[in-house]
Amino acid sequence: MSAQTDHIAGQTPAPALARPRRTVAQRLQAGLAHVVWFWLAGLVIIFGLLNPFFFSTSNMQNVLVQATVLGLLGLAQSLVLLVGEIDLSIAAITGLSSALGALAVQSLGLPVPAGILLGIGVATLIGFVNGLCVTKLRMVSLIESLGMMITLQGALLALTKGNTITDMPDSYNWIGQATVGGWPVMPLVLLIGFIAMGFTLRRTILGRSLYATGGNAAAALVAGIRVPRIKIIAFTLSGFISGVAGWLLAAWQMAITSNQGEGFLLYAIAAPIIGGVLIFVAVAVDALRVNVLGEA
Repeated sequence: MSAQTDHIAGQTPAPALARPRRTVAQRLQAGLAHVVWFWLAGLVIIFGLLNPFFFSTSNMQNVLVQATVLGLLGLAQSLVLLVGEIDLSIAAITGLSSALGALAVQSLGLPVPAGILLGIGVATLIGFVNGLCVTKLRMVSLIESLGMMITLQGALLALTKGNTITDMPDSYNWIGQATVGGWPVMPLVLLIGFIAMGFTLRRTILGRSLYATGGNAAAALVAGIRVPRIKIIAFTLSGFISGVAGWLLAAWQMAITSNQGEGFLLYAIAAPIIGGVLIFVAVAVDALRVNVLGEA
């Protein structure tokens, strides 16, 4: 018995399996997958050399503030893209909700918090209606949201009568003008939004249901996931986030125009698509990337 034990103990352990070496083609493919980061770094360096104010503190602060609105709209679009749909009305929701909230404070004399909640509530309701139209009426989200966008743009134009809404209370504009140590407070809202979104997508049943619905709606339905309900939730949350973005945009600009928010639509769609919807952090990075390149 002892001889057998000594024999086993004397055996050399089996060598660990070596990790397969990647081929040149695989390495090239991996590099091309991240080529956008090289382009970004190169362009930032070039713009910094050509424009001495590019890396200035004021420009960095401006980029962060603009990225807040764009990042929130990117989040709103990401939720809808995750379930295999698209929402072209998020920018129009941003403009109309902020105008309703501001006018409720100015014309109806509502307290500022009530006016802000009214605007965000209307934005959430519009998102809910979008979800109902897509799921219950079986409308194509591209066409439905396009129609909603046109309707909301017309409503905003009629509401403002083509004029710019100004003279909003300081308490309404506070979030867009407040600073701590010279740095704006608005980007903290974006940070909170991404933390909440990351937790929801990675740690909750709703997040897994969103991924499953977008990956294969038929399989998700068979697995017991209520696909129509998940899509309605995605559109509703998208409207809510768009309403928050609308309030922040109005507070930052201290004004609401008759075409408020329209310039953010394509960027809000591009940010999650470029960054990859499955990686929520990439939406924030691409929101900053779009603003950095825009400031150049």
